[in-house]
Amino acid sequence: MTKYIITACFFISGILIHAQEDKRPNVILIMCDDLNDYEGVFGGHEQAITPNIDRLANNGVKFINAQTNAPVCQPSRNSLFTGVYPHTSKDFGWTPLLKQPTLKNNKTIIRLFKENGYLTLGTGKLTHGKPPKDWQKWGNNHKHNYGPLYFDGEKPGALPTVPQPYQSIGAIDGSYGRLSEGGITDGKTRKVPGFIYGWDFKPFRYINDNDRSRLQDEKHAIWASEQIMNMNADGTETPFFMGIGFVRPHTPLHAPDKYFDMYPLESLKLDDWLKGDEKDTYWSKNFDSELKGPRYYRTLLKSYNGNRELAMKKFLQAYLACITFIDDQVGVILDTLEKSRFKDNTIIVFTSDHGWQMGEKNYLFKNSPWEESAKVPLIISSPSQKNGLTEDQPVALIDIFPTLVDYCNLEGNHKLNANGGSLGGYSMKPLIEGNSKWEGPKGALTIVGNVGANTRLNEQTFSYRTKRYRYILYPDGNEELYDHDKDPREWENIADIKKMKSIKKKLKKDMYKIINAS
Repeated sequence: MTKYIITACFFISGILIHAQEDKRPNVILIMCDDLNDYEGVFGGHEQAITPNIDRLANNGVKFINAQTNAPVCQPSRNSLFTGVYPHTSKDFGWTPLLKQPTLKNNKTIIRLFKENGYLTLGTGKLTHGKPPKDWQKWGNNHKHNYGPLYFDGEKPGALPTVPQPYQSIGAIDGSYGRLSEGGITDGKTRKVPGFIYGWDFKPFRYINDNDRSRLQDEKHAIWASEQIMNMNADGTETPFFMGIGFVRPHTPLHAPDKYFDMYPLESLKLDDWLKGDEKDTYWSKNFDSELKGPRYYRTLLKSYNGNRELAMKKFLQAYLACITFIDDQVGVILDTLEKSRFKDNTIIVFTSDHGWQMGEKNYLFKNSPWEESAKVPLIISSPSQKNGLTEDQPVALIDIFPTLVDYCNLEGNHKLNANGGSLGGYSMKPLIEGNSKWEGPKGALTIVGNVGANTRLNEQTFSYRTKRYRYILYPDGNEELYDHDKDPREWENIADIKKMKSIKKKLKKDMYKIINAS
């Protein structure tokens, strides 16, 4: 009799354990590309129209000092999905995740979810390049690309409405404008001027805003929405981890006309700008002035005969139009989730791989050590957090991996073997829940990427952001220091002021604690 009772107890306990496992939260990770803090809730641009991102923040926590760990696509995403700092993996260039000498020995967060019984679903630009096999369901028909691209009948290039010489930059970084500026196309003929989907050269249909092919990001949003609806209908109790990677507002900055109409040039406002702001930085002494950031800025101004206001408004209009377009895609996902039975058991993480420098310090690109490029929007909405909160503790993308491990009780080693990189970052759960102490550092570390896979660690530029200061250390020992309490736009480099010596020393020491920890 005792035997049967024990057996029954094990059976019942097994049911209870299974039931408890089924209560584990679902996770939706929404990633944008090249998105800075130009959203309503983050206040980066006062005219930004982002009602869906705003409502997500109003039901979660927005981190107003979140930083990328590398302000360029490949190393940033490699770091986020493995939880390994770029300085630990020596991932300083454009090495694919699955081929990077260190990171190929690490598990992705996707794989860790899969090993813990989660269904993994993904679409769009998440990891940079070929998606890992850790995704059990993948939007194969919705492969990410940077399109639509303008096609002149022979080759892809920038829209002809973009003035020269900016137009000569090319189809990706050199193009911005309305879909209507590509002309009317039937979506069937290849060798006529008009938009194509991307490097696959598939024709893109455009008659008007209401009669056109769907853009890639629209397809990603619809696919994700369909997956949620299907799981909602089929009664599945398996928790899921879903990733949606939107490519906008990455260049080329193309969007339907209605989004451009939301930002009329005549009423568009530019951020305050300080002429000569770049003169007290050490960027020009350490880096080639022909790098994309300064070169794109000079080229854009030249294209408008030196009229900075007009040039920046043209580019800004396209950037904001793409952000509002993406906001609508976020809305598609939120609307579907809110109508599903998953709404009260799903964590949503919204962020970007890095920011974007909008002409500050005569720089128009990403991959700089300053605030506009290093800062990212970050919102985490958890089932246990229903009110919008603001958190000013500096955190970084590296902290997403341990946060999801913490919330979802993921078990298992984050390495495939001993050659994998050490896990960096700290769980943000204490900051989200407010019921325990944040164990992480006082500041967030960014390393300026894309300087070559063989570049040594001591040849890197580091940028360290605390609540009050940004400290930048260049390879030759030059420094920059900005006091955000007094100088939120980082206009005055105070690194050479004598009384700041002790503060610099402390910031440098704290920064190297992170660098040397792994």
